[in-house]
Amino acid sequence: MSKALTYYQTAIASLQAKVSKNKKDLLVLSLARLAVFIITSLGLYYMYLSTLIAVGIGVFGLVLFLILLHKYTNLKAVNDYNKALVAINQDEIKQATGDFFYKPQGLEFQDPNHSYCLDIDLFGRGSFFQNLDRTQTLEGKAYLADLLKANYIFEIEKRQELIKELAAKTQFRQHYQATASLIKTDVKIPTILKWMAGYTSFLPKYSIGLAYAFSIASITLLALVIFKLIPAAYFGYWLLVGLGLSGGFVKKISALSVHTSKIKDTFKQYATLLDAIEHQTFTSEILLQKQALINSDKEAASSIFKQFSKHLDALDNRNNLIGAIFGNGYFLLDIKNAFLIEKWIEKHKSVVENWFNVITFFDAYQSFGTYVFNNDDLVFPEILNQNFTIKASDLGHPLLKKEKRVCSNVKIENNQFFIVTGANMAGKSTFLRTISLHIVMANVGLPVCASKSVYAPTKLITSMRTTDNLTDDSSYFFSELTRLKFIVDAIKDQRYFIILDEILKGTNSKDKAEGSKKFVQKLVASNANGIIATHDLSLCEIEEQLPQVKNYYFDAFIENDELSFDYKFKKGICQNMNASFLLKKMEIV
Repeated sequence: MSKALTYYQTAIASLQAKVSKNKKDLLVLSLARLAVFIITSLGLYYMYLSTLIAVGIGVFGLVLFLILLHKYTNLKAVNDYNKALVAINQDEIKQATGDFFYKPQGLEFQDPNHSYCLDIDLFGRGSFFQNLDRTQTLEGKAYLADLLKANYIFEIEKRQELIKELAAKTQFRQHYQATASLIKTDVKIPTILKWMAGYTSFLPKYSIGLAYAFSIASITLLALVIFKLIPAAYFGYWLLVGLGLSGGFVKKISALSVHTSKIKDTFKQYATLLDAIEHQTFTSEILLQKQALINSDKEAASSIFKQFSKHLDALDNRNNLIGAIFGNGYFLLDIKNAFLIEKWIEKHKSVVENWFNVITFFDAYQSFGTYVFNNDDLVFPEILNQNFTIKASDLGHPLLKKEKRVCSNVKIENNQFFIVTGANMAGKSTFLRTISLHIVMANVGLPVCASKSVYAPTKLITSMRTTDNLTDDSSYFFSELTRLKFIVDAIKDQRYFIILDEILKGTNSKDKAEGSKKFVQKLVASNANGIIATHDLSLCEIEEQLPQVKNYYFDAFIENDELSFDYKFKKGICQNMNASFLLKKMEIV
């Protein structure tokens, strides 16, 4: 992380200097505009009797004012972008110290019926998602959550390749993130896509030809009037003809305008993200495939988005009363602009979803790239195409700080099932989540928290946090059974790594012991891999009956009337339990 911190600190210093300079330049431009306005006004006031001079002063002052306004607008956009970059780098430094709890928790993506996301702190306060997320769009955030929940075990090496490449492109990632952070839209992308998919054109094909022909006729009539070849009244009558033609479509064009006025900024702003992707050089297979989706031999997607944005802006100008009357009366602008919009939708609506999906893809995956850049001490697992295996050296929980993290060597072979015992607070649950996150992170293509890892991909399924449900009138025990049934049904068709934490807690000790033994025996008989953490030492007897079962434990020590733990993963059965000691220590009994 030291390399990343240095990068962020250097970037902040450089960017803040630019922001400070831009602020001064913006002030100068504002004062210059004010000066031009005042000088032009005084010039017009004192020279109003000299028409030619007054017109010259007015024209020159207006042109100069517009130039200064254009420079101000562009510089303000640059300054907003630089300030966004400053905020991004400052946030990265905060997160490096463990301060990321202010970020979105992703609770809307939590699913109690999912294979594992409820059990392993994937979402919520202090979760892996909250630590990982750098997305700036709602669609990107949802896609990032879907990637973490996908349980997809194919093409891992290709995803590793693309994540490594994005991790090395920090400037691109930050440019993309800063640009996306400045996007403000009123309509969600799925709503836009649904509207486009269902849109039916109402203007006839000859409409554009009519609009251009009518415009030429209007210019011709104006020339005839200027040269006094026809009475000026004819030009006025022609206005009424144009308004009549436009009026035939005014209701439908107004309805179209209601939709397009809400989405015009979306296409204008998303074009900048497409442009960033188009002009980046990639080498990994998946990134090249995504880039190819928005690049064609004829025209890039960003240009097509910009073109559509211009059509939408043009139609939106109909809200100007004077422009609407004369623009429609002499040039049929509503018909022309609506036709161009309809033609664009007809031509591109089948592919525009792919372009939005590319934007969403990069928004999500730049989070992975940043995570790898920030955590250069993590290691990409070596992927094996064989029966399930995890061989990890110095495996730890990625959300624990290094100074508090206790790592273990873990080796789980195909068809092995571990029974893990240990005292309260000794580290069993943390270990289960460590293994779970190793599997999830490796499957999405991320590096894992270890010094070395060899991994044959598997899907994950867990039962660690069962709760009762008053709404469904289901007891805790019934909820447990439902979850276990879910696991049994899942492993009939596919291979999963199963992680269980103290199952059958909702029944008495004798039933729990017998039921747990039978359930573990059933899982082992189905050639399942997995781990079960338990306080029930009698469950460890299965190791003597089944060679696939191995006992491990986390120990606790009582020295000088104080409880301590080493959090080390050890072979064998725990002998030191601490519930009675803690009850006595806290004067509960």
